[in-house]
Amino acid sequence: MIKYLIIDDEYIAHDIIKGYCDLLPNMQLMKNCYDGLEAFEYLNKNDVDLIFLDLNMPKLKGFEFLKTLKNPPKVIVTTAYKEYALEGYELNISDYLLKPFGFERFLKAINKTFSSPAIQPSVPSENNNISKRIFLRSNKKYTQVEIDIIQYIEASGNYTKVITSGETITIREKISEVLELLNDENFIQVHKSFAVSKKDIKSIEGNRIIIADHIIPIGKTYKINIIQLLK
Repeated sequence: MIKYLIIDDEYIAHDIIKGYCDLLPNMQLMKNCYDGLEAFEYLNKNDVDLIFLDLNMPKLKGFEFLKTLKNPPKVIVTTAYKEYALEGYELNISDYLLKPFGFERFLKAINKTFSSPAIQPSVPSENNNISKRIFLRSNKKYTQVEIDIIQYIEASGNYTKVITSGETITIREKISEVLELLNDENFIQVHKSFAVSKKDIKSIEGNRIIIADHIIPIGKTYKINIIQLLK
């Protein structure tokens, strides 16, 4: 479960963010905070995995509040002021959403944040194996998928097939966009239409790769990737 906090002085912003989060699995709102001081008090006693942070707030501005935190969680800035973007990235925020933002842009920010190796979502204490996850949209449904179980991805026209150990999910994204979304060094592109998980490669035979019961072709221009992998 991913625990999050909304810090914004506008009530409508809380409604929009919570509404978007409610469309995704495993997102739990812990508290609505309407200024930095209220959030500071809450975080002194509680932990969260993610903060949605507005910048222009009374009493304590967004970045001023962020600088008071010794070990801040992941932060997605939500603001109408684009001129503060550079300062935000200097403070290691995960993403910078300019208001008004739609759900697609919101989802991209969530995926960017949670595909990062540094994220450590809250999980039961008996489970210390934290997996990176992304949200995939297929047939108007959003499915949360562990990156670790993705075996390979395949371009199919304007779509990309994401093949996991248990299912195939077809999404309306280019393969290059999916690779960027995965943001994981465990994947390697071996053909203009295929990228594979290195750990799932069973064998390499000539110009093809075997993963489970699947045969993946190796494109001529991508052989260098295989050569580097074998070194």
